[in-house]
Amino acid sequence: MPETETAPVTRWWWVRHAPVINPGDRLYGQMDLAADTGDGTAFATVAARLPPAADWLVTPLGRTGATADAILAADPHGRLAPRGREAVPDLMEQHFGDWQGLTQQEIFVRFPGVAGRFWEDPAETRPPGGESFADLMARTAAAIDRLSAAHPGRDIVAVAHGGTIRAALALALTLEPAAALRVVVDTLSLTRLDRVEMGKGPPAWRVDCVNIRPHS
Repeated sequence: MPETETAPVTRWWWVRHAPVINPGDRLYGQMDLAADTGDGTAFATVAARLPPAADWLVTPLGRTGATADAILAADPHGRLAPRGREAVPDLMEQHFGDWQGLTQQEIFVRFPGVAGRFWEDPAETRPPGGESFADLMARTAAAIDRLSAAHPGRDIVAVAHGGTIRAALALALTLEPAAALRVVVDTLSLTRLDRVEMGKGPPAWRVDCVNIRPHS
């Protein structure tokens, strides 16, 4: 569908943050763990794929801001030149409540009942004190609607999280939560989704690419 004066296209360039430093292999969710930003070649590849003069979004979790900084540092001639940068809480990763900071084994020992239900139905089950993936999908969809309205017809580079990007894909493809969890979203991968405004009707979506890895 071509972009016309009556159908502006807002292009979402989703980048998952760099690998998290997590030697204990713990469930981190919204824990503010550091990211490994040492792969300069990967960041240069990501930078070369992104559009200039975009509106950049990160989340309050430091790994997204550090990833954005590393991408821009790998653009030595300043081609990207973002128009601005905003930290958006509603684009944060799923909150796993009382499970954050625990290993899978610790979760099953301390929370055997709900842990069993979660692994049977990870899309709809809420960890104690946390949110389900379906909850994440709802807040992500609302944030995308709000931000698309604030940046109509623009390029938006959103450095975010695996769960958030799956939720954005679910919105674009009308996927149920369980189906969205089947999508692989690697660290530093690029997913491009275009939102086409359709006048008085709901927007249409185009999926340009999903999970393009920097070394692929």
